[in-house]
Amino acid sequence: MQASFLTAVVLPMSLAVIMLGMGLSLVPEDFQRVKKYPKAVSIGLISQLVFLPIIGFIITKVVPMQPTIAMGLMILALCPGGVSSNIITFLAKGDVALSVTLTAFSSVITVFTIPVLGNLAYQHFIGKTAAIALPVGETILQILLMTLFPIVLGMGMRQMFPKFALSLEKVTNRLAGILLAVIILLLIIREWARLPDFILQVGFGVVLLNIISMFVGFYISKLMNLDPPQQICIAIEVGLQNGTLAIAITAGILNNPDMAVPAAVYSLFMYVTGFIAIAYGRKLAATNPV
Repeated sequence: MQASFLTAVVLPMSLAVIMLGMGLSLVPEDFQRVKKYPKAVSIGLISQLVFLPIIGFIITKVVPMQPTIAMGLMILALCPGGVSSNIITFLAKGDVALSVTLTAFSSVITVFTIPVLGNLAYQHFIGKTAAIALPVGETILQILLMTLFPIVLGMGMRQMFPKFALSLEKVTNRLAGILLAVIILLLIIREWARLPDFILQVGFGVVLLNIISMFVGFYISKLMNLDPPQQICIAIEVGLQNGTLAIAITAGILNNPDMAVPAAVYSLFMYVTGFIAIAYGRKLAATNPV
């Protein structure tokens, strides 16, 4: 399978399937929960949309890495929470309703923030004299088609055909997992010769991004006196990003597979901290019942 087919067909299709699955699980009330607990939603979104990119930028300055790898890490930090965060929040006995709300809102907001902040990052890491490979208008349109359109389609199907939507959601979740595994495998095969050099740069940076962001999300929500299930939810939402979207942007829109390596490594490592979050969340729920 050639890289052009991967970036032109497999990546957009897999991302659309994942976003369709998210849409099938959403109802209009998910966007109205902000009225019920605005404090928790605000803290979660600020942690994800403001603090996470700052953490990513600091890591690129502290950990020695090539400009393309640094750019890939920044794109990952700019992405919204992944759909896996909802499942892991449920297993960790976190606030699932808040998790779904944060995922939905961040998915909408980042359609507009990724092109703008991504352009700034591209100019910083790749060079101001380089051709800007992330045109704002075009990128917004592409992300809209890959993310928001499938979400809206899924929500529409959920409203009109609820039983069919619930059964289709299970299929899309399985298919999305398979497609993500195929994408990561193809990226590993493509970059196999340079993978050892990348791992030294990517591995440490990815681990730091994942762990620090989860700690920041958890302790900020704890400092703001949110209840334990909300603390667990925000830690997971901030810590588990949409790696598929990051890969689609770097390998697809930017057409640079090297930049996709951080997202590919991250998509594997985040499940390690996800399992730790599940264990800790269950222990916290047992000692601090709400």
